Amino acid sequence: MAKKYLFADEAGCFTFKRGQNISDYFIICTVTLSDLSVAADLVRLRRKMVWGKEPVSDYFHATTDKQEIRDQVFDVIRRHEVSIQATICEKAKAHPKITTSKARFYKYPWFYQFKHAIAPQLGDGDNLLVTAASIGTKKERMTFCRELNDVMSQTVSANWAVDFRPSQCDPCLQVADYCAWAIQRKWERQDQRSYDLIKHQITYEYDLWSHGTTLYY
Repeated sequence: MAKKYLFADEAGCFTFKRGQNISDYFIICTVTLSDLSVAADLVRLRRKMVWGKEPVSDYFHATTDKQEIRDQVFDVIRRHEVSIQATICEKAKAHPKITTSKARFYKYPWFYQFKHAIAPQLGDGDNLLVTAASIGTKKERMTFCRELNDVMSQTVSANWAVDFRPSQCDPCLQVADYCAWAIQRKWERQDQRSYDLIKHQITYEYDLWSHGTTLYY
């Protein structure tokens, strides 16, 4: 029985209108691993940065890290067998019935990603631990967890468990954060600098409503 690990983060917001600092896209990004050595390497990297008096924060977070920090984190990610999957949702194309709640909308990209990108990699006897970056209020996290468990019960035949944790608690969630950020920069800003560093590791990148033509806002 193979042990596999999946770490997930999202990019974008749940605001369904246009305006300043509102994302056009909501992106679910997962990284799948068979071993967790990238985590140890990121811990070592941060210690090295502290010794070198580099501007490192409490944990790696792509949005707020300086570029000199990002470059080194991406270099670590590139040196490991990290498989990256992403489902991209152009929010304006989401039918209003999908956006009636955050949890309902959140479930859509997860379902398609698990059905088409994650489940085909798993055997019946495999064990999969899914760790997702926690978002929202405590009540919302409980709802998101319930929706994610429902998605997995529909799509995955392997043994599985789900955990929601803050990104600062696990270096592998910080890997997912960096990958989600790089993919978001490509879609939101047409900036592929960081995306190009990891594109050879991306096994699935799907624009969920690419064929849609109706914009609902």
